[in-house]
Amino acid sequence: MDDSESQNPGGRILAIDYGMRRIGLAISDPTGTIATGIGTLEVTGDEDALTRIAAGHAEWGYRMIIVGLPVTESGHEGTMAEAVRAFAARLQQRTNVEVRLVDERYTSREALRIFHQTGKKLKGRKGEIDRLAAEVLLRGHLDALDAASGNDLDE
Repeated sequence: MDDSESQNPGGRILAIDYGMRRIGLAISDPTGTIATGIGTLEVTGDEDALTRIAAGHAEWGYRMIIVGLPVTESGHEGTMAEAVRAFAARLQQRTNVEVRLVDERYTSREALRIFHQTGKKLKGRKGEIDRLAAEVLLRGHLDALDAASGNDLDE
């Protein structure tokens, strides 16, 4: 990644935690600093998801989309990763916006940890986990962009 790719040139980034029936969504602020979960789409399939995400461009104003790529702990991709890659390619064609795949290896685990800290019961709230997973995915991506551009807040 060169410096022009590592810095956020401005504009919102949409994060997607892809699922066959539910898709978690999060979006950054225009400066690429804050990640906010914006909900979960209940979808009937990829075509429904593609249509709704593309339609959301006017409302959300994203300049890039990141999609969580499910990878095993050892780094291998399975059949779900193939489905995500196909979805991401179709999404890029549909939206004409850059789509990047991002390793989502630990996002669901972190989302569950955050959810349990709230003291809520999981039953009937899987959509909230998907939204949180998208938010965790986006936060990690924004942090990586910050670190790559030298804007590390921990200095």
